[in-house]
Amino acid sequence: MITDPIAIALRVARVFRALGIPHMVVGSLASSLHGEGRTTMDIDFVADMNLDSVEGFLDGLRGEFYADEHAIRDAIRRRSSFNVIHLDGMTKVDVFVRPRTGIHIEELARRREVAVGGDPERRLFFASPEDTILQKLRWYRQGGEVSDRQWRDVLGVLKLKREDLDRAYLSRWAQSMDLEDLLSRALREAGIEAG
Repeated sequence: MITDPIAIALRVARVFRALGIPHMVVGSLASSLHGEGRTTMDIDFVADMNLDSVEGFLDGLRGEFYADEHAIRDAIRRRSSFNVIHLDGMTKVDVFVRPRTGIHIEELARRREVAVGGDPERRLFFASPEDTILQKLRWYRQGGEVSDRQWRDVLGVLKLKREDLDRAYLSRWAQSMDLEDLLSRALREAGIEAG
């Protein structure tokens, strides 16, 4: 039984790559890569899908994943999300269809390709540390600012990547997304001077 989130993410990414669909891993897997590692079964992607890619996507997943064609097409039309289920272990993979506004325009261009295994080398695209922080802050706010897990993920990335962060990018998008107060608080708690 395959339950390793990286192995399952690689299977979905293989289909995206074969179809030429820009994509990246986001969420808990991305924050574990850039910050404090933690056990997670969450697999989240952002992908720039269009309706022409649906049949190829379904063909690529066939036999390994359950996927609802209607839900996928609806998510693409609405630029929202859908999920597919890995049949061996029933692991859910959420796919967020990339909106074409705001920060989402820049996120895919800033993604990082990372080796996640060797022999043969296996690689995945991940959201940048800055975009991971901003999206985690957004989810934290949308969840009523009560999720310790989301907050710990933010602090973990800030602490590990503190010297390498593009602070101007973080500040610009925190302001645009009305997250300045949360970013300032997170920087303080991570022991990083604001500004």
